[in-house]
Amino acid sequence: MIKVLLENKMPWLILLIHVILGVSSTLSPIPVIVWFYLVIFSSLHYLLKKTPSPILLIATILYLVSFELLARMARTSPFIPYELGKYLLLAGMVWAILMNKTIGYLGWVMLICLIPAVFIDVSGIVSRDDLVFNLLGPVNVALVVIVFYKQKISLSNFSSLIRLMIYPIIGVLAFTFIKSPEFDQVEFSLGANSDWSGGFGSNQVSTLFGLGALMLFILMINRWKFSGFFILDAVFLFGFVFQGLLTFSRGGMLGAVVGIFIILFYLRTSEYRERQKYNLPKVGKYVLPAIFFAASAYIVVDELTGGMLSLRYAGETAGTLQGSKIKSFNTVTTGRLDIFLGDVDLWLDHFFFGVGAGASGSLRETMEGAAAHVELSRLLAEHGLLGLIYFVVLCWLGFKLLRENPNPMVRGILVAFFTVAIYTTFHAAMRTFVSPALIGLSLLAVNLPKTNPVKRKPQGSSKQKVLVRVK
Repeated sequence: MIKVLLENKMPWLILLIHVILGVSSTLSPIPVIVWFYLVIFSSLHYLLKKTPSPILLIATILYLVSFELLARMARTSPFIPYELGKYLLLAGMVWAILMNKTIGYLGWVMLICLIPAVFIDVSGIVSRDDLVFNLLGPVNVALVVIVFYKQKISLSNFSSLIRLMIYPIIGVLAFTFIKSPEFDQVEFSLGANSDWSGGFGSNQVSTLFGLGALMLFILMINRWKFSGFFILDAVFLFGFVFQGLLTFSRGGMLGAVVGIFIILFYLRTSEYRERQKYNLPKVGKYVLPAIFFAASAYIVVDELTGGMLSLRYAGETAGTLQGSKIKSFNTVTTGRLDIFLGDVDLWLDHFFFGVGAGASGSLRETMEGAAAHVELSRLLAEHGLLGLIYFVVLCWLGFKLLRENPNPMVRGILVAFFTVAIYTTFHAAMRTFVSPALIGLSLLAVNLPKTNPVKRKPQGSSKQKVLVRVK
């Protein structure tokens, strides 16, 4: 089944299946459970045999972990675990390490940095569930670095990985569309809105829709096939942005904007010879229509909410509008600054080894009891100096992307994925599959199609050299 999805010979049928999965999830968990295990068991003989490259395993894992939120919405637990992404990524990456050659040695350094905090608990109340909740995210990132780093993949297969991750998000889009109330039944306020996220965490839904919008944008501007019809692709892009904005959770949507801006930056700053050599897309022809659809979604939602959306993105709250609160960076970030500062204070008091994994929430003086939303400050507070080393190593891997891959588009995509992954850790920590998956994709070694100068005789009497892409 995974090979069928990768080949994408009947894109309309695949899209229809995932829309049906999303719609049926509002009624019963059975279709999602059946489809999930159908993909696993039908692909098992490919996954169990030893191969020179783990790309097929990576494709399967990335597709299946993208069902994390849809499975939760469909209430498939325990048949599909509640935090699917964490457990499946862990199992998949361990299997890949056992079965394939890996060269991401810095991932082992990151993994070692996490070990001491497992045996430290300054609070004295950390449970096994707390350890799992706080550790699996950074552990999975380290494992992803080990497995994904410099794994060779063709450009066509790279685009297929992106497409695979969008399919389950289409299901989430269908679910939230069916579950959304009528506009006249909802009174919009200056806070996250679960009514438009299917009744689930608006931050996670917004993050997922932002990811879907970014990835679909990438497929569209490169003319990599998704549905096979530009207008239909644009409709899905509009849907991601529209529903994402309605959640009033800003993190995911702003992440998509950051990723798109980075890609456009690399396109606009590319030299003429690079644009010719790599057949880079013309910004006006493909990018502007995509931006138009996304901007239209913002305008429509702002109009439907009576201008509340613009106030929300401007950082206003009910308190700041009434004058009872002063608008500050902390109010704009919905308390994340206080969480960050509280964690830093803990780190300064426990500099070398931190307070132990899962203990910061009950010990920090600001926002006590609140779950960490900023992974960097959590690493510092709970892992101490080793947490800082972990984050520096991770950032070093991202910094290396700035000078790798000669194709400006591919380099832009890889840098965008890594940047959005790190950005996501600053508003949703590492609690979802998004950061590990994007970091993994950014570390792949994308092999470009060869371009050979070939003489052609064009219409007319003159002759010129043109570049022909050899697939």
